[in-house]
Amino acid sequence: MSGSGNPGPGAAPCRFAHYFVLCGIDAESGLEPDELAVLYQYLQADLHGKSSDTADKTSGENFNQSPLRRTFKSKVLAHYPQNIEWNPFDQDAVNMLCMPKGLSFRTQADNRDPQLHSFIITREDGSRTYGFVLTFYEEVTSKQICTAMQTLYQMHNAEQYSSVCASSSCSMDSLASSIDEGDATSLAKLQHYNSYDISRDTLYVSKCICLITPLPFMQACKKFLIQLYKAVTSQQPPPLPLESYIHNILYEVPLPPPGRSLKFYGVYEPIICQRPGPSELPLSDYPLREVFELLGLENLVQVFTCVLLEMQILLYSQDYQRLMTVAEGITTLLFPFQWQHVYVPILPASLLHFLDAPVPYLMGLQSKEGTDRSKLELPQEANLCFVDIDNHFIELPEDFPQFPNKLEFIQEISEVLLQFGISPEGNLHCSDSATKLKNLVLSDLVNDKRNGNIPSNAFNMYELLKGNETISRLQALAKRTGMTMEMTITSPLTEEKDGNLSCEELELRDYKLNVQLREVFANRFTQMFADYEAFVIQAAPDMESWLTNREQMQNFDKASFLSDQPEPYLPFLSHFIETQMFATFIDNKIMSQWEEKDPFLRVFDSRIEKIRLYNVRAPALRTSNYQKCSTLKEAAQSVEQRLMKIDHTAIHPHLLDMKIGQGKYEQGFFPKLQSDVLAMAPTNNNRWASRSSTTQRRKDRLRQHSEHIGLDNDMREKYMQEARSLGKNLRQPKLSDLSPAVIAQTNWKFVEGLLKECRMKTKRMLVEKMGHEAVELGHGEANITGLEENTLIASLCDLLERIWSHGLQVKQGKSALWSHLLQYQEREGKQEHSAESPVGGGTERRKSDTGITLPTLRVSLIQDMRHVQNMNEIKTDVGRARAWIRLSLEKKLLSQHLKQLLSNQALAKKLYKRYAFLRCEEEREQFLYHLLSLNAVDYFCFTSVFTTITIPYRSVIIPIKKLSNAITTSNLWICVSGELGDSGVMQIPKNHLETTFECQNLGKLTTVQIGHDNSGLLAKWLVDCVMVRNEITGHTYKFPCGRWLGKGVDDGSLERILIGELVSSTSDEEQGKQCRTPPQQKSPTVTRRLSITSLTGRNTKPNTGQIQEGIGEAVNNIVKHFHKPEKERGSLTILLCGENGLVAALEQVFHHGFKSARIFHKNVFIWDFIEKAVAYFETSDQIGDHEETLLLQRSSCKSFCHYVNAINTAPRNIGKDGKFQILVCLGTRDHLLSQWIPLLAECPPITRMYEENALLRDRMTVDSLIRVLQMLQDFNIILEGSLIKGVDV
Repeated sequence: MSGSGNPGPGAAPCRFAHYFVLCGIDAESGLEPDELAVLYQYLQADLHGKSSDTADKTSGENFNQSPLRRTFKSKVLAHYPQNIEWNPFDQDAVNMLCMPKGLSFRTQADNRDPQLHSFIITREDGSRTYGFVLTFYEEVTSKQICTAMQTLYQMHNAEQYSSVCASSSCSMDSLASSIDEGDATSLAKLQHYNSYDISRDTLYVSKCICLITPLPFMQACKKFLIQLYKAVTSQQPPPLPLESYIHNILYEVPLPPPGRSLKFYGVYEPIICQRPGPSELPLSDYPLREVFELLGLENLVQVFTCVLLEMQILLYSQDYQRLMTVAEGITTLLFPFQWQHVYVPILPASLLHFLDAPVPYLMGLQSKEGTDRSKLELPQEANLCFVDIDNHFIELPEDFPQFPNKLEFIQEISEVLLQFGISPEGNLHCSDSATKLKNLVLSDLVNDKRNGNIPSNAFNMYELLKGNETISRLQALAKRTGMTMEMTITSPLTEEKDGNLSCEELELRDYKLNVQLREVFANRFTQMFADYEAFVIQAAPDMESWLTNREQMQNFDKASFLSDQPEPYLPFLSHFIETQMFATFIDNKIMSQWEEKDPFLRVFDSRIEKIRLYNVRAPALRTSNYQKCSTLKEAAQSVEQRLMKIDHTAIHPHLLDMKIGQGKYEQGFFPKLQSDVLAMAPTNNNRWASRSSTTQRRKDRLRQHSEHIGLDNDMREKYMQEARSLGKNLRQPKLSDLSPAVIAQTNWKFVEGLLKECRMKTKRMLVEKMGHEAVELGHGEANITGLEENTLIASLCDLLERIWSHGLQVKQGKSALWSHLLQYQEREGKQEHSAESPVGGGTERRKSDTGITLPTLRVSLIQDMRHVQNMNEIKTDVGRARAWIRLSLEKKLLSQHLKQLLSNQALAKKLYKRYAFLRCEEEREQFLYHLLSLNAVDYFCFTSVFTTITIPYRSVIIPIKKLSNAITTSNLWICVSGELGDSGVMQIPKNHLETTFECQNLGKLTTVQIGHDNSGLLAKWLVDCVMVRNEITGHTYKFPCGRWLGKGVDDGSLERILIGELVSSTSDEEQGKQCRTPPQQKSPTVTRRLSITSLTGRNTKPNTGQIQEGIGEAVNNIVKHFHKPEKERGSLTILLCGENGLVAALEQVFHHGFKSARIFHKNVFIWDFIEKAVAYFETSDQIGDHEETLLLQRSSCKSFCHYVNAINTAPRNIGKDGKFQILVCLGTRDHLLSQWIPLLAECPPITRMYEENALLRDRMTVDSLIRVLQMLQDFNIILEGSLIKGVDV
């Protein structure tokens, strides 16, 4: 049923109610087992792998229970009117939701209190219709049905006797099982309780009356139905025939206009309802007080966060109305956003297979009495938020960001709750026995007592329950647990007095509490998204082109938005802006250029405008300072004014033109209504028809406008639905048709939706990654790390879990993917060699010119599983599955591993049903192809997340054999450093170049320190590079050297600091170099190192322009580094000491015009000039007392000499070029470079060691260099420990 459409001639979209429905037993067809329960039983048997033949004896809930506890088929006995064009009546869906468990029977010994619940029908287009149902019990007058029940009992008792003889245990019904376990109950007594004797007992059957409305006026509908029921059970007939009241509410009561209140009439009392105005929050009539009492504030905020992040939410309660109240309450608080996925607050038993849906959903499942949570088998729980309403308990997913300013937010809501006398902890935190009592007795009608809607003596609950033995025992138990009798059962006299006293007051309090709580939640979003409009991308010139190209367009600048947000908000916001509800919100904003604004968006935008007017765009909007809601009083006042001063009054119910003799009253029986007077609207015009015709004219104008811009309605609707369903899967399950064909079609939609979602997620991950890399290309860093990437990968993990959960035969463990992997490991582990990829065997090594290489890392799915299983930090299956996904993605093996996993078809057939995504061959291949595209970029999603694990590393030192020895006689050592720490100094065994070591995760590797003690005859050694590999992820780093180690050669260094670069894997090279990510980390190349020393003078040297450009680029990269969010910054070591780093650029400056000719076969280095300058500064007495500038020079001289001497005296055997690198790094850190450069440019040694045309001897160039280096003054530069180890300044 849809809430929108073209109105009919009676202008009925403005009617308060669309249908009145009566459901119950069809006396002509008699007792029929509920088909839906049978289907549920079949599905349960299928779930447990049992045959349908044995299902009735083993798992069917209908067949083991006594006949009074079974469910039978209900029917829609009547509905008025027969049909409405814009809201067609869906008989199957309405019947299923009015009586979700079918008919139920009772005797005079049972509790027959009426129950009220509501439901919602969400169409595939997202429109909603609301139903409000009162279920009561009516005496069965059909002898045929009573006899059938007697026969069923005789058969049941015979079975019970035989089962008792066979086994000492017998099944007990739900109510019997709630009796205190300490009391022994004999079989005979139990059978007497469950029995039905046609001569002794009176049989009652459930029947329900229902109103179906376009808007959720819950309180008004509840009052109307209760008054209708009271008229049926009262000793006195109602003032008018019931047809008059039903006709009145269907055809003569209009919807109240926005911002107005309306009074209409029930059977006994007037009923008032109100509707918010256009600038207020949308209508919500479900009492949020109950939601907070049921869940507690802390739990509610956590569930609310899960809903915002579009996880799978399953509500669980014995009470249908609780499911509906919590679902509607939480979705109401989402304003201005709207839930975009499957929404079934009451999931009928026949639709349990929809829990298999691999999409976000919000569903409510009725729990059976006494059912333990552990016995509830759910298809997938990796991304599930399970809400046990009755027991005040929630289970949250593992990866779960907190709502921004959560503590302050909870504090503000607590203040509102406490003003209304409600405890923030909720009212269900009590003992198990007390909870059972409350669940049993505290029905909706007791809640109604608090709401003050009905005088409770109409139901005489106290008298009905007073004689029940079980209730008496539970009352005694309640006293022992400290619960007062008033909470459970009170005398009718007390209830009536209470109700009369506080009816209107309590109702008004609930309305005021509702609106104030919603204002607090809405205010949070107004503050968080006050600037959202600035980041909306308006990319299309008209609506038609936008709708046509929607999939290719970016509609929101996410990166810029996140960079503009306070740091504490980022974990939540980075996830939230990826959701469908946020995408739809932004789509609605873009669409508002061409069509009428979405009502939610209109209200939200007006609130942002108001904030801007009051705050004049205060910068506080961008901080994480918490700002309380300031509109609570005026929001409550507007509701109070509407309820106190009635704006409109509907026509009174009146006598209809009915046939004589019909509409006969009989106490306790709902009469057979006259169809002819209820089937059609009155012909006379009433006072609200003109208003609806005005609405119709406005809609006609809008339709003509849409035709004018070139889109007919059908095409436009099609485009709209396609555009707005982008990235979604099945929006809503079809409730009415449960044929195998429809179930198969639904699952096919799931498969298509999963494939589409996979395509979009992989594309988004690639675009984000490559987009950042393109920006960074050539600027020292080509990698993005941080929040957004982590969010996208977490989203991919969630998608894979949902794919692996779809169509499971039997669920094992919380993670379907990990369960599949474990079974694969068990089958294939013994033949692991056959499961390994042919990429490399254990003995093959990576080729190298020197002949010394790292052995090729073996590619093995099972080996990667073992790595994850060895991680003690991960405690759950869901965590292990996510770690395995991250590891495979980092190794660029995700697609290959999953293909290998799915290649075992026998295992796939055992685990999955035929319709499962993983058994749809074509879609599965496309899915693997999309995952393969992720190999085009480098991820560090495993290394950067699991920072505390122990990782094995392998290193090999590769010498240049042509110019040096193959091995050195000295004692070698290395120290490997990364972004997360270093390995410490490790000795390399003599005559070995390769070593393995284990240490805590170092992160991305940055530097290697290598050195020896210069002992032995062959101490001088020319090292080409050092290779280090992470043995878990397979990431291999090359640390180029190209320099000598040893005294009396090169610059005399016995240790060197090498900067690493990530080496692409063999598989990358096979895919083509165009797919490679540019190197992330690179040390100065051998060519550059050799050219800047005096080993050779034949290399092409850069000109002055290139040198100055290099300095500018190096400094610019460091400035950009510090302007990024902290979590997205790369390695500062690379920017300082890498190929295009600051040290290399300054070396070029100092080498320009340097007289590096050999003097007595000895090389001259920059450090020689530095030392001569220090000697000059320490011996000269050039400072006078008359100039302040000379005082500054003196201070700079002292600091310069101190730093150089500290480097020279450090207990390290670093060469002259290495010392210069340390000096530049320290000078940059302490912001001294710009003071040292002019000193060096003016000291006398420069004239002896530099040509006249040298850059350091050109005053303008030196001034320019100083200005560039001063740009680094504002940054707090922290150096990696390996760069300055042992230097004490």
